[in-house]
Amino acid sequence: MKTYGFTTSILHSDRQKPIEHGSLHKPIHNSVTFAYEDARELATVFQGKQAGYRYGRQGNPTVSALEDKVTRMEAGHASICFATGMAAIGALCQALLRQGDHVVSSSFLFGNTNSLWQTVSGLGIDVSFVDATDVNQVAAALTPATRMVFVETIANPRTQIADLERIGQLCQERGILYVVDNTMTSPYLFQPKSVGASLIVNALTKSIGGHGNALGGSLTDTGLYDWSQFPGIIDTYKRNSPAQWGMTQVRAKALRDFGASLSAEAAHHLAIGSETLALRMERTCANALAVAQMLQADERVAAVHYPGLSSHPQHERATSLFRAYGSLFSFELKEGIDCFDYLNRLKLGISASNLGDNRTLVIPVAHTIFYEMGAQRRASMGIAESLIRVSIGIEDTVDLVEDFRRALDC
Repeated sequence: MKTYGFTTSILHSDRQKPIEHGSLHKPIHNSVTFAYEDARELATVFQGKQAGYRYGRQGNPTVSALEDKVTRMEAGHASICFATGMAAIGALCQALLRQGDHVVSSSFLFGNTNSLWQTVSGLGIDVSFVDATDVNQVAAALTPATRMVFVETIANPRTQIADLERIGQLCQERGILYVVDNTMTSPYLFQPKSVGASLIVNALTKSIGGHGNALGGSLTDTGLYDWSQFPGIIDTYKRNSPAQWGMTQVRAKALRDFGASLSAEAAHHLAIGSETLALRMERTCANALAVAQMLQADERVAAVHYPGLSSHPQHERATSLFRAYGSLFSFELKEGIDCFDYLNRLKLGISASNLGDNRTLVIPVAHTIFYEMGAQRRASMGIAESLIRVSIGIEDTVDLVEDFRRALDC
């Protein structure tokens, strides 16, 4: 079977299976339930002996088509889609962890993920936060009860890059589930399977969807982890091959029981958006580098945090792992320049909390998305009170550079 390139594979993904009426896209299936002429066939589907659809909470043909696309993007074994990226991360806890388990997480996290781990800690699951840019700190935190190591590829918003490859080797040696959130890089810039990831998280809302018009998230099983060694698998889900145990339990516990299901209409929007992922990422990465370089050269800027700059602590790591350096960066203004006044002077940068959009979005981090965690926790994550996060869009490069430069003129 011929192997196609990244974009070609996504564009023609739907047509690899029978598709209604010759449609180029998988149609939107809004039905909540699915009927079978033979009641015995319905029973075999419910028992997992035959593939099929049971009830909309556990998936439908439109969502399945998106799951196939995500699996292709990540060169994975199987994917499950959820209502949001946070629902995908929550599924890890809901389906795979139990009281007494231990998780090692990077301390450099998206604010909502940090909040989720705090909630999980209150439910009897121990969570240790470490500097994941150093594999030795991850190794030192492991205990006999450690079931999972969780990291982001590029941390949001300070852009620290975890020691992805060596953490993967460590988890493989210890038989620990290695979960990598790939949202900041996207499958086009990086495939976590290449560093031994067991499960991959993507917030489909961001770069994969790209247009800011649909929420969604996904978990992808890379096929590298031996689920027969994971102690949290319930006997009910051990009927089939061990390769299927993990995702079978996630689909049952996080979709059937918890109900964090992706709608068919959102799945359709995300699938269409994913077709231009590579084209958009090439433009946004180039734009981000140009604006970051301009800001770094300006004496009115105290610091710029972007992996594409040679001054970034993990620049060489990023260069060796990623196709490009991403569309997100953050920067700090010199004392005396008010970050709110700066943001209000921007004409193209829009003050909003999303990222991975076609439009450039900016936000004062400490006062918004990281406000709840408090000054002490922010300081431990390297988040200055003047930090501005920028998610660069696909606007013309010269226009963006001039807009961010002009806003520095008080």
